[in-house]
Amino acid sequence: MGAISGVLRGLRGRIFAIDRPEALPAHSPMGPGWFSGSVRSVITLDALVRLCPPPADPPPAVDWARAERALGTVLPADYKQLVETYGDGIFDETIWLLVPGSAYEDCDLHTQTTERDEILSGLWEFEDKPAHLQEEGAKLLPWAFEEGTGAFLYWLARPGQHPDEWTVLYNEGRGPLWEHHDMGCLAFLSAVLTGAAKTDYFGHLYEVLKPTEHHFATADQTLGTAGR
Repeated sequence: MGAISGVLRGLRGRIFAIDRPEALPAHSPMGPGWFSGSVRSVITLDALVRLCPPPADPPPAVDWARAERALGTVLPADYKQLVETYGDGIFDETIWLLVPGSAYEDCDLHTQTTERDEILSGLWEFEDKPAHLQEEGAKLLPWAFEEGTGAFLYWLARPGQHPDEWTVLYNEGRGPLWEHHDMGCLAFLSAVLTGAAKTDYFGHLYEVLKPTEHHFATADQTLGTAGR
C-alpha cells in the first residue's frame, strides 16, 4: 500500500493527496489518527461500491454537525461515508441503513436511537446486560436493522474510545442473544454481504436469497412516499 503515502483516489473522483500525514495537526479532522482510519475506510468503501453499486443520484446531504449535536456524540467516519454514498435504504433486501434526518421514521437515526434507548432501558430491568455492556460507561447506538427479524445492529461505544474505534453488536431483537464483531460498521456490512462475517445470523440472506449480485434499494424505492 505504498500509494497511501502519496495520492489515494477515493469515490466519485475525490482525491486524497497526503504526503506527510504526521504533519497534520492533531486537532484537525484530518489529523494523524484520522488518516489511518479514513484510509482504511475509503479502501473498504471503494470495495463495497464495486460489490454493491450505490444509487446513481447522490443522497441528500446530511448536516453532520447538527446530527452529532442532537446525538451528543461524534459519529464514525466510515458511517458518514456510507450515508453520503448510499443514503437511507436496504442492502440485499436484508440490512437497512439508518440515516440522520431520514423522511422515514424507521430509517431515521435519531428516532431509532430514542426508541432503542427506551426499549433497552426497560429490558435491563428484567435481564442482565450482555458482557460487553458490563463496563461502566459503555453505550449502544443503533446504525442499522435487519429486515423482518426485529434485530438491530449497534455500535458498542466504550469509555475513552474514539468513534472510529467503535465495534459492532448484533442483537437478535426477539431473543436475549447478542453477538459482538470486532470491527466497524462498514467492514461488518461488507463482511455480511460477501459471506465473510463469522455470524450465526442472516440466515434468510444466506439460505434463501443467496444473491449472486448485490443490490441496494433506497428507502424511497422500497417504501414509497406512503411510508413517510
